Amino acid sequence: MSGHNKWSTIKHKKGKADAARGKIFTKIIRLITVSAREGGGDPSTNSNLRLILEKAKISNMPKDTIQKAVKRGTGELSGVDYEEMSYEGYGPGGAAVITMCLTDNKNRTVSEVRHMFSKYGGNLGENGCVSWIFEKKGLFLIDGTEKTDDEIMDIVLEAGGDEYSLVEESEEEKIYEVYCEPNDFMTVKEELEKVIAVKESKMTLFPKNTVKLEGKKAKQMLTLMEYLEDCDDVQEVFSNYDIDDKLVEEIMNV
Repeated sequence: MSGHNKWSTIKHKKGKADAARGKIFTKIIRLITVSAREGGGDPSTNSNLRLILEKAKISNMPKDTIQKAVKRGTGELSGVDYEEMSYEGYGPGGAAVITMCLTDNKNRTVSEVRHMFSKYGGNLGENGCVSWIFEKKGLFLIDGTEKTDDEIMDIVLEAGGDEYSLVEESEEEKIYEVYCEPNDFMTVKEELEKVIAVKESKMTLFPKNTVKLEGKKAKQMLTLMEYLEDCDDVQEVFSNYDIDDKLVEEIMNV
């Protein structure tokens, strides 16, 4: 399983704790503001904003907070001007890492990201140094708790998904990841939502190859990912590491 898959599962399990800390609200507010600024404040004509608003509602963000973020983006309310930035580099053991940020202070953000890379056994590189390792994909997390594996396969194929995998299974739920081509994203989303609960939907970066990590380097890699994700300026982190599932659970205590 790729590093991206494992980290998605970790984040899903940690989601409630993250929301309790308020971190997820900070990140979503920035996304709403930038999306409304670039595509307008009407979700019926701004598909990106519509996806972010769905995420805000799932996270139980208050409607007033959402509306204020949209209005800051459209200029109806004054607010901070955020800029999209991406940073690329290598984590412990040579695993590729891409960090996507929204920031109001580029110098502060790059300093923080560089510090975290250095502290946990990685190094920040030039833009483009690892982006070729990843390809853009549509990603959906679906709840297959009450479905058989054959039913999930039929649902994914009929919706137009390219591939799927079981990423979390417990007595309470079964969560599958579904991938599709970027151009098919909205169609697949609509078709899936007709027949199954979609817990998350977004565009993501999927690694074409992976780097196997064990021992100290595996622990450093997961710690780096966690600290990058915890930074207010960081929206998404992608990597191509491959760490054994049992070791991931042992290190992250999830």
